[in-house]
Amino acid sequence: MPKADKGNHPQSTNQSSIRNRELENLLQKKVDRKLRSRQHEDRNILFWMGMFGLVGWSIAIPTLIGTGLGVMIDKRWPGPASWTLMLLMAGIFLGCLSAWYWIKQEIHHD
Repeated sequence: MPKADKGNHPQSTNQSSIRNRELENLLQKKVDRKLRSRQHEDRNILFWMGMFGLVGWSIAIPTLIGTGLGVMIDKRWPGPASWTLMLLMAGIFLGCLSAWYWIKQEIHHD
């Protein structure tokens, strides 16, 4: 039985051209995004310092609120579990989730 030449098979050529078009589209999207980001000259160091502050505060505020609530609950209803530590951890988690959201939005925007 003769061996078939897989390189000349019409289906493999079609799949190859589809992959090439997908790669071209992906590269074009990346080039367009890079050009758009270079057009935003107003995003200087002050913009990024502000973003850094936004991320910091988005973590700090829920952490402080969780800690304050935990201290209040522990003072009013003492028990074997420390509400301060539990709500501190919940505040940190929510703050990190919020910061991740803001960073993701900014990266998606760029």
